[in-house]
Amino acid sequence: MKLKSTLQKQPKHQELVSSVGWTNPDEVYSASDDHQLKSTLQKQPKHQELVSSVGWTNPDEVYSASDDHQVLKWNILNNESTGFWPNCRKMSIRPTCIGSLKEYQGRNKAQMCLCCLLQMSDAYCISTYLGFLNYQSLCKFLLISRTGRVEKSVEAHRGAVLSVKWSYTGSELLTAGEDGQVKIWSRSGMLRATLAQNSSPVYSVMWGPDSDQVLYTQGRQLVIKPVQATAKPNTWRAHDGVILKVDWNPVNNLILSAAEDCKYKVWDNYGRLMYSSNTHDYPITSVSWSPDGELFVIGSFNTLRLCDQTGWSHSLEKPNTGSLFNIAWSSDSTQIAGACGNGQVLFSHVIEKRLEWRNFELLITGRKTIDVRNVNNEAREKLDFRDRIIKVSLAYHHMVVATSSQCYIYSVKNWNTPMIFDLKEGSVTLIRQSEKHFLLVDSSSIYVYTYEGRLVSSPKFVGMRMDILNHHTVSLSDDTIAIRDKNDEKTVNLFETSNGKPLGDGKPFQHSTEIMEIALDQCGLPSERRMTIVDRNRDLYLTQVRVYGNNRKSLKLGTMIQSLVWNDETNMLVALNNGRFTVWYYPNAIYVDNDVLSKTVMTRDASEFGKKPHLLSFIGKQVAIRRAEGSVISTTISPYPSMLHDCVNHNRWDDAVRLCRFVKEDSLWACLAVMAAYAKELSTAEVAYAAIDETDKVQFIQNIKELSRKEARNAEMALFCGQEADGEAILLQSGLIFRAIIINIQLYNWNSVEMARRMKGEQRQRQVERCGPGDRQAGTVLSRWAGMETDWQELT
Repeated sequence: MKLKSTLQKQPKHQELVSSVGWTNPDEVYSASDDHQLKSTLQKQPKHQELVSSVGWTNPDEVYSASDDHQVLKWNILNNESTGFWPNCRKMSIRPTCIGSLKEYQGRNKAQMCLCCLLQMSDAYCISTYLGFLNYQSLCKFLLISRTGRVEKSVEAHRGAVLSVKWSYTGSELLTAGEDGQVKIWSRSGMLRATLAQNSSPVYSVMWGPDSDQVLYTQGRQLVIKPVQATAKPNTWRAHDGVILKVDWNPVNNLILSAAEDCKYKVWDNYGRLMYSSNTHDYPITSVSWSPDGELFVIGSFNTLRLCDQTGWSHSLEKPNTGSLFNIAWSSDSTQIAGACGNGQVLFSHVIEKRLEWRNFELLITGRKTIDVRNVNNEAREKLDFRDRIIKVSLAYHHMVVATSSQCYIYSVKNWNTPMIFDLKEGSVTLIRQSEKHFLLVDSSSIYVYTYEGRLVSSPKFVGMRMDILNHHTVSLSDDTIAIRDKNDEKTVNLFETSNGKPLGDGKPFQHSTEIMEIALDQCGLPSERRMTIVDRNRDLYLTQVRVYGNNRKSLKLGTMIQSLVWNDETNMLVALNNGRFTVWYYPNAIYVDNDVLSKTVMTRDASEFGKKPHLLSFIGKQVAIRRAEGSVISTTISPYPSMLHDCVNHNRWDDAVRLCRFVKEDSLWACLAVMAAYAKELSTAEVAYAAIDETDKVQFIQNIKELSRKEARNAEMALFCGQEADGEAILLQSGLIFRAIIINIQLYNWNSVEMARRMKGEQRQRQVERCGPGDRQAGTVLSRWAGMETDWQELT
């Protein structure tokens, strides 16, 4: 036997192919690496010495500082540089790093956007001839406006100032130096606190997401120090070599560290290791998260690597830069600037982002171009845009593209005539889609639009921060918007999609512990909307959305959840939890019949997906999963549950029964049983429960069917589903007060005296007497009912 192999004359992929898969003997799919970096360097370096730091003031403007006593301003649009602050050379000042003060939620926009911070060492602090530091000299940082005017000069540290960061509110400044001290300054340059005093230099510092904690390096250790003086720091050994750089992203709340042991690592905010890289050839000298928290870059000697938050490396560049001492992202998370050891300033743009939805695949091939391919017929479209592409989303038959100035809405049926409208701000950080609407998040607000481009609503609540919202903390359905409150992470604010007003009584949902992820289901009636919650303990809860007050229930579905996603066509839920691949065919079963819930769940071993897999999408019966090494694989689930959902949604109960009889699976019968019970379809529920040998429930349903009044049957079915309040309300609204009293007594609910007073019948007294004279609660009720008159005509 021999293999006959063929290759294409020209490769169809521009990068390595990470995975292939067959759908049938005549059709195969291949996947290549996405998220590539397109990097550029100057023909001749503009700096004569190593570049120590770079910083963005807006997506089109970068500043670079070098040991050649120069600070240059770069225009990204024409790739030209001009000298900035000529006094730097005149005074022989050697800058060490740049910290740019960006706009914070639109407050004081002009002043904040025009202001930047330069850290530097005076000539008397660093001896350029002898090459040693005079630690008795005080080194300064200068606050300089965009026009080059020095607004403040502050003597900060003994020895060089090595790191500086503005707080996310823009009101405080954090510095660290070779003297081992970490200090907090006011915006005007006044010292507020000295957080730490160490014997070794502190090479890097970062604010926590709420600016109430500080992360700094201490040799081989990382330290998280709360700003409060009495709070204890969290310290752990992070590397085997001296840690050179750290970064803490406010969106995903993850920490990056790089050290002389030639490794970079990802940590959570409790100091637990999430990812550790292999050993590189050279020390890792710089790391930086993208502002949206989806990607990060690491820099080393002649090395630039782009990774996602799981640690998977999307792109590896080998530019001739020397060591990359500093890396900075633009505010729109699309561009990177790097400070190079050979005097170059490196500029990179994130391209080759790949999105897939059903039979459509799109690829961002350049700053302003997208290629769309229909894999069914190989039809291709090249879309050109006027401005730089910032965010793209593809789902629900529509593609939404946000550029720096406009939003484009395409239908997959027509790629030639998009709906276009201008954006209020060109800094879109998140796009979420549902079947009828999509949601945009920028630096100032949240906007909900229809696919015709009409603004529907703009929900707001006190203390809302747009800079930390991501796909884990914002969820959208056709009728509901859910947003986790950053100020109180146990709270989820719920809004009407149509008008942006809070749901119901206006009170947010409160959970018992901090919430990490939220997600709304996409199908069904608004009154049946459900939301999944993954809390800090990685427990999964299902909660009712449009039930208010104490009646709202939140029930646990699973534990040790790694990732989860709702289906786009039905309310099925898939999750990776504790090494298992789990599919809930009908999660609402937990509210209908918890005893049958386990029969509606499909689980299998997830080891085939490798270590630390991540769910990407659940479209139709296809589940897309990204493995730890970056390849994307698909797995399928049975098509019969979605067919059952379709039959039930269209009230085709006979077809649903025939489908279950054809398939002959207990999981399908169990789903039909709880669906029918929830819809109060007694005959179908009886057949389905009989198929899974639930004899007691079949007998109960048969007794309910013997009731003459429809309202009584509906009330009994509500009780069957555990909805006691709904059952009582049905009876009271139908005037069946006596039956409501009987049901409360059967449930040992002795708070039904007020209903009894409305009846004033001795029949209730006889019913209570059956409970036995030893029951104190019953005795209390008897004493309160004593002397009531009976209206037998009303009873009959």
